[in-house]
Amino acid sequence: MEHTLMNLPFKEDALEPYISAETISYHYGKHHQGYVNKVNALVKGTPFENSTIEEIIEGAEGALFNNASQVYNHDFYFRSLSGDKSEPSQLLQDWIAREFGSMEDFKTRFSDTAASLFGSGWTWLCINNQNRLTIVPYSNAQSPLRDGLYPLLVCDVWEHAYYIDYRNARASYLEKWWNIVNWDFASERLGAYKYVEFPCDEHSGACG
Repeated sequence: MEHTLMNLPFKEDALEPYISAETISYHYGKHHQGYVNKVNALVKGTPFENSTIEEIIEGAEGALFNNASQVYNHDFYFRSLSGDKSEPSQLLQDWIAREFGSMEDFKTRFSDTAASLFGSGWTWLCINNQNRLTIVPYSNAQSPLRDGLYPLLVCDVWEHAYYIDYRNARASYLEKWWNIVNWDFASERLGAYKYVEFPCDEHSGACG
C-alpha cells in the first residue's frame, strides 16, 4: 500500500497572522511529507506492507512506528486547524463543562499541559475508556491509539510547528493557537463517537 500526503484542508496562508504560510510550507510540505516518504520506504518487505497507518501504529515498533504515528498525528493536527472561526457544538461544550468546569478552565489546563511538556511532542483532548474527556500529553511520536483513547483534538508542540513564528516562545504559540482551532472537526469527532451521552457520575449516580 502506497501512503500519500493528505490534502491540506486550508490554504497555506489561511491561518495568518497566528501561523504563517512559511511555517505551513515547511511543516506540511517538508516535515509531514518526510514522514510519509519514510513510512513508504520502511514498510517495504515488512508484515505491514499492506496495512493502514492505524494498523501500523497498533502493531509496529521502532522507526516504522515512529514515522507512521507522526503521519497520523500530523493528519490530525492539520484537521484540528482552520482559518474560519468556529465554535464547539453544544454537545462538546456540555462535555467540556462537565469535565473541566468551563471552557476557560479547559483551555487553561490544556495550554498548561502543552506548555509544560518537556521536549517535543503532542497534547491531545481524548475520550478515555470510561467515556470521560481527558487531556493527555505524549512525547515524540507516542500515540493515543495505543492507549485505547479516542482523540478529538490535538496541538503539535514540536518546535517545527511554531519556531519560525514564535521562536522559543511556546506559550505565545499556544495562546494564539486557540484562535484557529477547528471546533467543527472536534465536534464532528464527538458526534461520531459510539457513546454520545454523558456517562453516569460514579459518585452521585446522576446521568446527563
